[in-house]
Amino acid sequence: MRLYNTKSRSIEDFSPLSGKTVTMYACGPTVYDYTHIGHMRKYIGDDILRRTLTALGYEVKHVMNITDVGHLTNDSDTGDDKFEKTAQKEGKSVWDIAAFYTNYFHTTMEAVHVLPPVIEAKATDHIKEMIALVEKLVAEGYAYETSQAVYFDVSKDAHYGELSGQKLSEKETAARDDVVIDPDKRNPADFSLWFKRVGKFADHAMYWPSPWGDGFPGWHIECSAMSMHYLGETIDIHTGGIDHIPVHHENEIAQSECATHKQFVRYWVHHDFLNVEGEKMSKSKENFYTIDDIIAHKIDPLAVRILFMQTSYRKPLNFTWESLDAADQQLKKLQKFAAHHSEAGSISKEYKKVFLEGLEDDLNTAKAIATVWELIADTTLSEEDKWATLLDFDTVLGLGLKDAEKFLITEAADALVTERDEARKNKDYEKSDQLRHELEALGYEVLDTSDGTKLQ
Repeated sequence: MRLYNTKSRSIEDFSPLSGKTVTMYACGPTVYDYTHIGHMRKYIGDDILRRTLTALGYEVKHVMNITDVGHLTNDSDTGDDKFEKTAQKEGKSVWDIAAFYTNYFHTTMEAVHVLPPVIEAKATDHIKEMIALVEKLVAEGYAYETSQAVYFDVSKDAHYGELSGQKLSEKETAARDDVVIDPDKRNPADFSLWFKRVGKFADHAMYWPSPWGDGFPGWHIECSAMSMHYLGETIDIHTGGIDHIPVHHENEIAQSECATHKQFVRYWVHHDFLNVEGEKMSKSKENFYTIDDIIAHKIDPLAVRILFMQTSYRKPLNFTWESLDAADQQLKKLQKFAAHHSEAGSISKEYKKVFLEGLEDDLNTAKAIATVWELIADTTLSEEDKWATLLDFDTVLGLGLKDAEKFLITEAADALVTERDEARKNKDYEKSDQLRHELEALGYEVLDTSDGTKLQ
């Protein structure tokens, strides 16, 4: 296996610290808003990496955090609290906001077949570990206290900026001067480890006792504390989006390595951005799409897996509904193939070798997908051997192709819904009722709505 390591800026041979066990930490969602297709790309990418490592014989200890406290609207510790802003807008408590959007994240991940992590760690369940890490940094002189917060002193870390390649002087030049900051900060790039419940955070709803008074953790400290708690002081793989490189992951490295005096992460894996119709995704542009939008377009959510696998995780990807619809058509072809096969033969060693070689080459998923179509088109293989090989591939692809019967039922149900909506439009209620009974016989609950027949 060869992976691109952001730290070395090169593709490296992958070798875990401990035999066939891989420790992998994934930056999880900040649960103050809906999970969108940009998030899906990152977590599907993590999922493909984990499934590939498993297919290669590794045991992956996958830990992912849920950020449910401490993330401000500016990653550099200025701005407002994201949870409190959403809570005020929706008229709910910050705890309700975190619970609702955590559930939405889980629903989204289930819909696109992302395997749950071995350990899912909520920030609010690990305050003790964060405080202990901050105490260590203070005791060793890497952090200092002001009237507003406890900060990490970036000038004490000689290696600060190596991940992003940005010098500290450049970071300080780029620091924002249009926000109110703590006048007692020693350096503009210093980042908060613990916010005190004073000043603009005097009424902060989430807070805990600490040696520095009531308050709450900064965003960056949680990942270091929880990854070390579950995976040890040095981990094999840490994943995230490329937007995390210059601030969040830079800060994670600094606080972790200064606390332990050991290498924090051996391989940094970062996923590139997803644009929508050539533009950055945002609610103001009305191109902020979620799993609900995909379903509303009558596209199988699993089509996004095929769409995302057609481009390297290290390259920008432009999302369009046309491209997703094309991926959905490819998915349907695979589903129909699966639906008409039940007897599995022998896995083709030749095709499996090519499939895995693509994935071993820095997760070349485009080559892996191309191998799938070559397999299906091969007239020299028996249908049973094709099916066995495709099932084996699907342990990585994650398309759920073994549930073949479901696809036939779904295809039949879609046809009946179309026919029933036409009958209702023509006021043929007798036929409409007959089609209702047929849908119910397939196991669906039939709902009549202003948008037509809906199934549950």
